[in-house]
Order: sequence, then C-alpha cells, then structure tokens
Amino acid sequence: MTEQQQSYQILLYYKFVYISDPEAFKSEHLQYCKDLGLKGRILVSSEGINGTVSGTVEQTEQYMRDMKSNPLFADMVFKADPSEGHAFRKMFVRHRKELVTFRVDDELDPNVISGKRLSPQQFFEQLQQDDVIVLDGRTDYEYDIGHFRNAIRPDVESFREFPEWIRENMSQYKDKTILTYCTGGIRCEKLTGFMLKEGFQDVAQLDGGIVTYGKDPEIQGRLFDGKCYVFDERISVPINHTDEDVIVGKCHHCGEPEDRYINCANDACHLQHICCEKCEELHQGFCSDTCEETVAAG
Repeated sequence: MTEQQQSYQILLYYKFVYISDPEAFKSEHLQYCKDLGLKGRILVSSEGINGTVSGTVEQTEQYMRDMKSNPLFADMVFKADPSEGHAFRKMFVRHRKELVTFRVDDELDPNVISGKRLSPQQFFEQLQQDDVIVLDGRTDYEYDIGHFRNAIRPDVESFREFPEWIRENMSQYKDKTILTYCTGGIRCEKLTGFMLKEGFQDVAQLDGGIVTYGKDPEIQGRLFDGKCYVFDERISVPINHTDEDVIVGKCHHCGEPEDRYINCANDACHLQHICCEKCEELHQGFCSDTCEETVAAG
C-alpha cells in the first residue's frame, strides 16, 4: 500500500446511548465535522449515533479522540479502513427517530435486549455447524454481491421490511440456533432483539459485523463469498483474503459472474445494478433499453 493510500481513513461506528437533545447535538456536530474537514453521513437520534466518515489520518484520529472524550461515547468502537482519499463528497449529519429504520411498536433497546454477541472466531466456528440457521440481516441487493456461505437471502429491499418478512418466512426456525450478521453490526442489534421478542429461542449476532470479520488475522474472511456492499463511493470492499474467495454476483445484462455495482445512466432511474465492464460499455451504463430510449428521446 502506498503512502498516499495510507494518508486517509474511513471510520464506521455506532453507539446506542441516550442523547437528550438530538436536534441540538446534530447541529453542533455538523459544524464540528465541517470545521475538522471530515466528509460522510451521520445519523443522530435520542437512541444514539450511527456514522461513516472519511478524512485524513490526522483528522480521523482527532475525531476519535474528541468523541471518546465525551462520556456518552467513551467506549464507542471505531472500525477504520485506509483509503486513497475521501469516500464521500459532502458532510451530512441528520436527525432521525431511529438509527436504523425498523418501525415496530415494541421498544427495542439493544442495551436491554439483543442476541448473543459472537466474536469472528466464534462466528466462524458456528458457521460450520450443521444445525444452525444463518440469516443475512441486510437487504437483497447487498446479499447479491456477497454473503456468508449458506446464508438465507432475505427478500427485502429495506430494513423496515424485515419484521413482516421474518414473521412470514422464519417462524419454523424458532427452536433453532440463528446466526445473524450485517455490515457493521448495528442492524443486528435491533434484528436480534426483535427475533427474541417474537419467540426465537437462540439468536446470536456477529459482533462488529462483516467488516470486523474480514480483518481477523486468523480467519481472513473465510466462508464469506463475494464482496461486502458499503454505503460510500467504494460501493463494495473485499472480505475474504484467501484463495477461497469466489464471485457470487451476476451481471444484470449477461448473467456472467461479476461483483461491481454501477448506477443507471438515466438520472431519473439511477438503479444500482451489477454490471460487467463489457455490458457497461455495450449498454452505455443504462440498466435497460427503456432507460436508454427514454434518455435518447430527451
């Protein structure tokens, strides 16, 4: 890795902790991040904070120091990835009712109820057991570009669809050991709590999510096929760093193995779809003939 690549970092983090005035915190935090020179997306609510930011090593290290000096975030875990530059174009801090939009009536405070947390080593060991059910806690399009081997693909386009989907598709597994995972861990905090309230007996989550699993020096991402979808300009990152890595995604147009997403060239569509370089050129970046014809017609 070159010196330039190491000069920037991307931070992924969250913390479920009560924030008394999230609206005021949002405004102050936005100005602080801008003054520091960070770019990214941060969500703030009364239940805590969830963010991904990029900046120079100096900026991101300062950010982590400042955040940990606040008693609310003193034990917050940051996941850091080296980068060639910023992974975002702007800096956003927004106030939301929920850190991850789930929209269930029951109170789901992960500090009170959530699944057992498994380290990457424990998760790896349990993945190889015959009697476990592995559930991907992300959306269908995230699954399609990469997932743990033998994991169930949820037929959902947004996280808020999970409660209904679980009730309709997972009830027969209530007496089984359920392993869940997501990108950085935050969605599983709510998902596992919901499943426990629904009567599932043995529910666990991958502590730190896929990105932490991929950094474990012993496991090196084994049993994860494809790439991990991320919500910044990188779009996806490698997880399995062994020769066992395989491509699981398929080109939207030709069906050939591929692991890169592009946005449809039609600004009114912008469908993010898996596309090989050959088909991107052939179809000029459009996801369909309809989109191409619509733009051509003006």
